[in-house]
Amino acid sequence: MDALRSALQPITHSLPTPIHDLGVSIIGETCYKTLLLDIDLESTECIKLAISKGLGIGIIAASSIVKVPQILKLISSRSASGISFLSYLLETSAYLISLAYNVRQGFPFSTYGETGLIMAQNVAIAVLVLHYSGKQGAAAIFVAGLAASSVALFGENIVDMKTLGYFQAGAGALGVASKLPQILAIWQEGGTGQLSAFAVFNYLLGSLSRIFTTLQEVDDKLILYGFIAGFALNAVLAAQMVYYWNAPAAKQIKGKEAEKTPVSASTAVSTATPKGKSPTTRRRG
Repeated sequence: MDALRSALQPITHSLPTPIHDLGVSIIGETCYKTLLLDIDLESTECIKLAISKGLGIGIIAASSIVKVPQILKLISSRSASGISFLSYLLETSAYLISLAYNVRQGFPFSTYGETGLIMAQNVAIAVLVLHYSGKQGAAAIFVAGLAASSVALFGENIVDMKTLGYFQAGAGALGVASKLPQILAIWQEGGTGQLSAFAVFNYLLGSLSRIFTTLQEVDDKLILYGFIAGFALNAVLAAQMVYYWNAPAAKQIKGKEAEKTPVSASTAVSTATPKGKSPTTRRRG
C-alpha cells in the first residue's frame, strides 16, 4: 500500500486546478483529501460516497439517451403497438413531482439529475404514442397540462413544501402504478411490441443503483421506498421482455391465421350443393 501511495501521490498532488475543484465539488474537501491526496483506501465512508457519486453521474449520463432507442423505434415503425400511454402519463407525472421536490429540497443533483432528462424523453414518447394512435388533439392537451403543472409545482407561492411533500408521497405510488398498465399491455398483446429492451434493462439497473445512492446521500424514506417499489416492477418488465423475446404478438398471430383460411367461391358452392347433385344449370331455349 505504501508503494502504491508513493507512486500515486506525486500525480494526485499535481492535478490541474479545474480537476481538483471538480473532485472537491463531487465528493467534498474531506473525502477528496482522504482518497486522492492521502490515498487512504481504508475510509469506508469516503469510498461509499465516491461509489455513490460515480453511480449517480453514470445514471445521469445514461439517462440522457435511455429512451432514445424507444423514440427511434416508434418513429421507424410508425406504430404504438405494445406501448401504454397511461403508463407514460403516470410515470411522467411522478417524475415531474419528484423533480420539483428534489430541487426545492436542495438535494445533491447526482441523486436525482436523471429525473428531468427521462421526463423530457417520456413526453416525446407519449406524444408519439398519441400521434400514431390518431389522437393529435389529446397530445396537445397532454403537453399543456404538463406545462401548467410545472408552473404550479415549482412555484413556492402556489404549492408550499408541506403540500409538495404530500405530492411526493403520492408520486411514489404513481411511479409504481405507472408500471402496471405496461405490464398488463404486454400480457394482453402476448408480446412486447415496440417496447425497447434497452430502456427496460437500463431502468432496472438504474433503479437498483438509485436505491444505493439514496441510502448513501439522501435521508428521505419517501424517495427510498419509491425506488425500491420501482425496482420490483422494473424486474417484472425485464422478466416479460426475456419471456416474450422472440414471441410474436397475439394479435399478429390471429391476423395471420385469418389470412391463411379464406373462404373460396368453389368452397361456398360445394357446401351449398347437396351430395350427388350438380348445381342447376340454365336450360337452352
